[in-house]
Parts: sequence; structure tokens; C-alpha cells
Amino acid sequence: MSSSSSSTSNNTADASTLRRNRILSSKLYFDVPLSKVPLIYSTAYDISFLGMEKLHPFDSSKWGRICRFLIVDGVLDKNSIIEPLEASKDDLLVVHTESYLSSLKSSANVAMIIEVPPVALLPNCLVQQKVLYPFRKQVGGTVLAAKLAKERGWAINVGGGFHHCCSERGGGFCAYADISLCIHYAFNRLDISKVMIIDLDAHQGNGHERDFSNDRRVHILDMYNPEIYPFDHEARRYIDQKVEVVSGTTTDEYLMKLDEALAVAGKMFDPELVVFNAGTDILDGDPLGRLKISPDGITSRDEKVFRFAREKNTSLVMLTSVPQQELQQHAGDASGVRISRS
Repeated sequence: MSSSSSSTSNNTADASTLRRNRILSSKLYFDVPLSKVPLIYSTAYDISFLGMEKLHPFDSSKWGRICRFLIVDGVLDKNSIIEPLEASKDDLLVVHTESYLSSLKSSANVAMIIEVPPVALLPNCLVQQKVLYPFRKQVGGTVLAAKLAKERGWAINVGGGFHHCCSERGGGFCAYADISLCIHYAFNRLDISKVMIIDLDAHQGNGHERDFSNDRRVHILDMYNPEIYPFDHEARRYIDQKVEVVSGTTTDEYLMKLDEALAVAGKMFDPELVVFNAGTDILDGDPLGRLKISPDGITSRDEKVFRFAREKNTSLVMLTSVPQQELQQHAGDASGVRISRS
């Protein structure tokens, strides 16, 4: 072995050891009493900064409305909700580079990531408090959800699913790679060796695809509209099961393609954990997703993924990743059913 190859091997081993040590010393995993349901949310999730958040079509206060709707509807007791911890810098360094985290100290960089240009004019201390802190709380929720899913069979983080962010860059309203972080924590703390990502947001999940491009422990099923953001053709090469649904795809066609994809996935891979990114931007009328799926169709979609996990006898983490369109109707139709599952 040449000296350069030996040096590269040593550096890789050192990085792996450092990552593992950071994970083992993290406080994001904690014991949750059985009186709590495996649903994670914090009022800190919601993002509000002088009304500027309304300049982006993504609804940054959706998470609170989901929980309030479920509480008012009698589906959920607010005292049974689990509050996550904020991901620290050491937690984030499990996946992210130091240079990327440092770049978030620039308000202009954050403005580009969340696609709200006026944020570039705000002092970074305000951006950290009003934008990045809520994201870091959601990261904590996604990471904790894997532990709860292993213990209870399933868990929902009413937030997270920032699938456009990878270790070295953010974008598309995604500042931290919570899916990648969740999976690395599961590998190191939960004795899990195989994870399947089922990404059913209308947009391609290019962030986690880049992060796990050479990791055969992770199987990615991504069902997305290729005619919309992010147009990441390099990341598409890393998808194990690529299911493209073009603009105008209707409910019946969508569900048929999903059935076929899940059947293939079940034969190709035996996951010990499923991470389900359950975006509802596939809903008919959503200006970003451009698909034509009915609210009942979204409910059926989610039930199919839960059924898949149950039939595979594997734990499931659900991340909402939901845009604004028809939010309350979907919450009432689908989320309440999931929360009452045993």
C-alpha cells in the first residue's frame, strides 16, 4: 500500500471514530415515558421573522397548525406530545462539514437556502434565533424519532424531512440534513444496519441521495416529479429506485406506481428501519408539486407505506414535510388514523 493510500485510510478511520464519538456523547436520544405517544413536536418549530416568511410559498408555521388541529379535533392530547432537544453543533457535525456550518453565519447564505432574499438584510443573530433554531429543533425531533420507532414500532416528527440538504450545502428551504443525521444515529446507537428511505414528497430528495451515494446500507426509493426543482441529475444516479411522476399525474396512476415500487422494494431490500418523507405537495392544486392527487389519495399513500413497514416487520419514522395546501383536511383524514395505531 502506498503512503498516500495509507494516509487516506487513516483519515477515513479517524473521521469515522470522531463521528461515532459525537453520536455516543449526544443528548438527542433520551428516554420517553410510555404515557407519551410517539409523536414529536415543539412550538419552537414554527418560523416567523417580521412577516418575511410569507414571501415564500412554503408554509413555515404549518407544523403548529397540524398539532392544534389534531388537539381541537380530539385526536391528540397536548400533554402526550414529545418535546425534542435542539441539535447542537457537535450533533450537526456528525454529517455536516465545519465550513458549511460556518457559512450559515452569513445571513445572505441563509437567505439563499430558504429562498427569502430580504433575510439577507437581517442581523445573523436574529436569523439564528428566528430561522435556524427552529430548524435545529426539528433536526432533534427527526433524530429522536428513530429511537422511538425502534421502541414503539413507529414515530412521527411533525416537522423535518429537509431532503434537499446534504453535508456540504443546503437549499430548497432545507438548512440541515436531518434525514442523514437520523440514519447515522440509528446505525451507531440502535444496532441497525439497513435503512430504507421512502421519499414521497413531490420533489426529488437530492440531499440524502448525495449523502448516501456510496452507502449500500441505505436503499432509496424516491417518487418525484422530474419537471420541478431541484433538477439534480447527478443525485438521480444515486437513487436505487427512481419513480418519476410527471406534472398532471392523477391519483389512480400515482397509487398504482407506488404499489409497484413498494412490491419491488420489498424484494430488493430488507430494512430494519424505514424513513418515510411524507410530503403532501403532491396534492391537486399545490403550485409547487404540480401533481393531481386527491386528499383521499394521500391518505391511501400513507397507509400503503405503513402497511409495507408492518408487513416487513420493521420500524417506521414518518416526517411530515408538508406544504400548506389543504393541510387541515389531510391532517384530519390521515394523521389521526396514524396516531391511534398500535
